[in-house]
Amino acid sequence: QVQLVESGGGSVQSGGSLRLSCAASGFSYSTYSRGWFRQAPGKEREGVAAINSDGSTRYVDSAKGRFTISQDNAKKTLYLQMNSLKPEDTAMYYCAAGNSWWWWRLSPTSYNYWGQGTQVTVSS
Repeated sequence: QVQLVESGGGSVQSGGSLRLSCAASGFSYSTYSRGWFRQAPGKEREGVAAINSDGSTRYVDSAKGRFTISQDNAKKTLYLQMNSLKPEDTAMYYCAAGNSWWWWRLSPTSYNYWGQGTQVTVSS
């Protein structure tokens, strides 16, 4: 059974930091691309960052220089270090895994498995 379980969300003030984690099980973790997505109320789900099985990474422009995606394949865990957080980063954050060639597009349609999400709230 595939499981992706996020943790690490919370409430912080603008300029603060959070580190999200996503523990995976039930599939060939190391062969899949993994990504972080977010969805704010009333908005579509958007890709934030992704990492491929070869370690290649991709970020949405708004995350570049502030967020870092990383992984520990031995622990089957994906991370998202978020620094210099802004109120507009407030959203439910989801981790996802997929085996699409198009992983780098950061499109939700390129990912097969999803976690339940962890809430990030940034106050001004």
